[in-house]
Amino acid sequence: MSAYVISEVRILDEARAQRYRELAQASIEAHQGRYLARGATPTVLEGDSDKKVIIVEFPDRETAERWYTSAEYAAALAIRETALDRRLLLVDGLD
Repeated sequence: MSAYVISEVRILDEARAQRYRELAQASIEAHQGRYLARGATPTVLEGDSDKKVIIVEFPDRETAERWYTSAEYAAALAIRETALDRRLLLVDGLD
């Protein structure tokens, strides 16, 4: 069953965010992930938000969890705090 990583992001430092994006993309691709939406500005139907949205699909939850804890993604995480503010969610898809 597919799993989805959903990120709501506010950029803090554009130059560092660009480097984060490069590292994150390489790590996602190395773990069979693919972007479904990247940096999309959502239309807020309820509530409020000033964040961009990223959605990444992985083959399954285990692959997504391996990606998040991988050495490849650790390089991106090392600069994440100064690059962007975010909320990161992992959800299972439907069978």
